[in-house]
Amino acid sequence: MIDPETPAILEKPARPARGRASPAMALTVIGAIALLAFSITIAISVGAISISPSTIWGVLVNKISPGLVEPTWSRGKEAIIWDIRFPRTLLAALVGAGLALVGATLQSVTRNPLADPHLLGISSGGAFGAILALLHTGMFLGLLTVPLMAFIGALIAAFLVLAVAQFTGARSAGRLILAGVAVSFIVMSGANLLIFLGDPRATQTVVFWMLGGFGLAQWSQLIYPLVIFSLCGTYFWLNSRTLNAMTIGDETAATLGIAVIRFRLGIFVAGALITGVMVAFSGIIGFVGLMVPHIVRMLVGGDYARVLPVSALFGAIFLIWSDMAARTMMAPEEMPVGIITGLVGGMFFLWLLGKNRN
Repeated sequence: MIDPETPAILEKPARPARGRASPAMALTVIGAIALLAFSITIAISVGAISISPSTIWGVLVNKISPGLVEPTWSRGKEAIIWDIRFPRTLLAALVGAGLALVGATLQSVTRNPLADPHLLGISSGGAFGAILALLHTGMFLGLLTVPLMAFIGALIAAFLVLAVAQFTGARSAGRLILAGVAVSFIVMSGANLLIFLGDPRATQTVVFWMLGGFGLAQWSQLIYPLVIFSLCGTYFWLNSRTLNAMTIGDETAATLGIAVIRFRLGIFVAGALITGVMVAFSGIIGFVGLMVPHIVRMLVGGDYARVLPVSALFGAIFLIWSDMAARTMMAPEEMPVGIITGLVGGMFFLWLLGKNRN
C-alpha cells in the first residue's frame, strides 16, 4: 500500500535497467564527467592569482609522472595549485557527491522527495559531535577524532529521528520529515550550548566552520572522506534494486523478500557515516542532498542504478561551483559556502513544495 502523502514523483519508480546502459544514459554520464573535469579546472584557475588551465594540468601531470612535462611555471604557482586549490576543490567534489548520494537514498527509504541529511537532523548530529571534539574532548585519537565523533553524533541523531517517529506514531513520510526537523533543532541547540561553554578564542573558528567551507582542506585528510564515500557509495549502488522497491512502499517491498526495517537501518547508518565524515571536514552544508537527486531524476528517470552515480557527479559539480561563488562574490573576503547552498537550496525547496502542492 502506497502512503497517500507520497508525492507522485516517487510513486512509480522506473524498473531496474537490465543489460547495457542506454545511449542517452551513456551520453549523460560522459557529459557529466567532462563537466566535472571542466569545473575542477576552472575552480583551480580562479582566485586572487589567475592560473591558466595548461599550467594546472601541467602541474598535475608533473606530480603524477615527474619529468614527463618540463616545468614552465614558478614554484609559487605550483604551491598554490597543488597545496591549496587542488585539495580544496577535490574536497568540495567529495562532499557534494557524498551528500547527494545520502539525499537520494533517504528519499527512497522514507518515500519522501523532501528528505535530506540536513532536514532529517543527521548533519546537525554530525556538527554536535565535531564541536564536542573540537572544543571539549580534545583530539584524543589524533586526526581521526573529529570524523569519528561526527559520525557518532550523526548516527545518534538518525536513531533519534527514528525513535521519535516511532514514539509519536509518525508513520507517514511527511511526519518523518517533521520529526527530523524537530530533532535537528534540539541537537543544534545542544551544539550552540557547547559553543557557549567552550573556549571563546576558538568560538569564531567553530562558528565559521558550522556555516560550511573548504578552506582548511589538506591532502593528508582527503583519504578519510574518499574511503568512506567509496565504501558507502558501493553499498548504495549494489542495493539499487532494493532502493527501487522501497520507493513503492514497505508492504510491497516486504512481499519481494526485503527485510524492510533492517535495510532502512542499514541505509541510515551508511548515510550517517558519510554525512558525519563530510561534516567533519566541511562543516554543515545543506540542501545538496535535496536538490541534486530531483534534477538527476528529470534526466535519467527513477532507476537508482542510474540515479546514484549521476547524482554523485552532479553533486560534486554543484558544490565545486558553489565554492567558487563563495570565494569570488566578496573577494578578497571568503563567504561560507553554506550560505550559497542555503540560498539556492531554499529557493529550490519552495519550488518543489509548489510543484507538489496537489
